[in-house]
Amino acid sequence: MGESDKPLARYSTSELAKDTLALVNHLEWTSPRQLHVIGVSMGGMIAQELGYWENLRDRINMARTFSQSWLEAPDDYGEFPTNGDRFSAMELAKRQDEEGFTRKGFICQALAAGWHHKSAEQLKELADKVGRQRIQVLHGTADKMITVPHGETLAKELGEDEGVTKIIVPGRGHALHIEDMAMYHKIVEGMVEKVEKVE
Repeated sequence: MGESDKPLARYSTSELAKDTLALVNHLEWTSPRQLHVIGVSMGGMIAQELGYWENLRDRINMARTFSQSWLEAPDDYGEFPTNGDRFSAMELAKRQDEEGFTRKGFICQALAAGWHHKSAEQLKELADKVGRQRIQVLHGTADKMITVPHGETLAKELGEDEGVTKIIVPGRGHALHIEDMAMYHKIVEGMVEKVEKVE
């Protein structure tokens, strides 16, 4: 959400991807394989839309709520008793921003995520355009928002047997990038290094 406007409209992941594309073009990030698109949750849905579009296929590389054990663990930064307490404080601070985080914006984004769908044929076409060795699906086994079978199906339909990287992380939830930041950064850095070596 942030500080952009939030018109009351039917949002979709493809419309949100068009916003991303407009920004990328404005910044003149147009060189072949210049973009590394990493999407978490709804961002992963938007990344699928970006990869699906013909005009991005030559400049995109793609990569894809918390586990109870992480929430109960001592705060990674030592500022709160637990990670769950820190996350709660972040949510409260976000919700106090009446312009950046609005109920209308939240509902419209939630609906866009709920309506997102890519058929097996569309995912195959996306993988053909982007290149399977440039795609990674990352999922935590404790994800209760989007369960592991969905990640398994996504990897399979994108072409896991033909080069798509699938990583299933035991005991982690929906927000892998927050639950284990060091591991997440290592995985992303490894994927970026890998795809930069691909012709």
